[in-house]
Amino acid sequence: MTSRERMVKAIKGERPDRVPVSPWGFGVVDPESAPGLELVAACDMWLPAGSGGFSFFGANLERETIAGEGQTTIIFHTPGGNLTARHRSTDQTSAQVEFPCKGPDDVAKLLATPYEPTPLDLTRYFEMRRKYGEEGLVCLECPNAVCWPAETLSPEDFCLLWADHPELMIEMVRVGWARLNDFIEKACRAGVDCFRIIGGEYVTVQLGPRAVEKLLEPFDSEQIAIMHRHGAIAHYHNHGPIMRYLEPLAALGMDSMDPFEAPPWGDCDLGEAARRLAGRVCIVGNLDDMEVVDKLPADRVLALARERVRQVGDAPFILSGTASGRFGPRAARNFIALAEAAAAGLLTA
Repeated sequence: MTSRERMVKAIKGERPDRVPVSPWGFGVVDPESAPGLELVAACDMWLPAGSGGFSFFGANLERETIAGEGQTTIIFHTPGGNLTARHRSTDQTSAQVEFPCKGPDDVAKLLATPYEPTPLDLTRYFEMRRKYGEEGLVCLECPNAVCWPAETLSPEDFCLLWADHPELMIEMVRVGWARLNDFIEKACRAGVDCFRIIGGEYVTVQLGPRAVEKLLEPFDSEQIAIMHRHGAIAHYHNHGPIMRYLEPLAALGMDSMDPFEAPPWGDCDLGEAARRLAGRVCIVGNLDDMEVVDKLPADRVLALARERVRQVGDAPFILSGTASGRFGPRAARNFIALAEAAAAGLLTA
């Protein structure tokens, strides 16, 4: 059984030849280095392939970029006035320090701006499909509609917009959703057969249960339905505490979900999650790739992995990290050791 076959079988709720061991990409490991090549050969890789060129802002929103020392400023020219964003970088890190929308008036300016879709660009997706073939599962990374307000307003203003102007938040999500649906249809028709949807955590972590009902259920479920109409896999990413949201999220209809984070980073009891989900969603996780797989010795990581497999029992499961994107060579070696243990029949329920 190839890695891709093994992963797809688990995602569909069927029993593969062994538990898939599936890091999210390569972290900071060079894919062409010896550890990177060995990682692909041994493991069942999730291989994210970018966003396909999608933009909520569209192709015709005029913008001006001003680069300075350690700072980049982007000025968006809308018919209703300018919106400004700033990004700062240091030797250690980088961060967005100013967001284009500061409140409801700026959101209204953005919504009033004419929209032209950006050209679909699946070059990287198909290059990765050709390069890796059956050695992993290549997925197009797709935002959900709530990513538009969540990444256009600061975290504080995002929460305030929901508290003070929920109807405007819903309208922004609805408009973003329509743009996304058009993109997903085009990507599916072009041959994309696996998507990774991001953005749910903006709601579950920052806004709460009522926002799940209003901002996720009506919109994300349709995104997933479009993918399924074309036979594509819909994988869902949702960091943070998850247990109170298991049933509402599962009801969206995704095939698989990550990362089901264990304490202290999340609140997931993997055994209870498996029981409550009852096979509706393939569980992907939940060994923290930075704090567990990249720091603990191989024997301890293997012991934790055995416990995870025991906890999920017969439920659909892919043993994975938590998609931090920052794991290094030590984690790569530990993922390889886990894959070798799985192949030897040492990771069983």
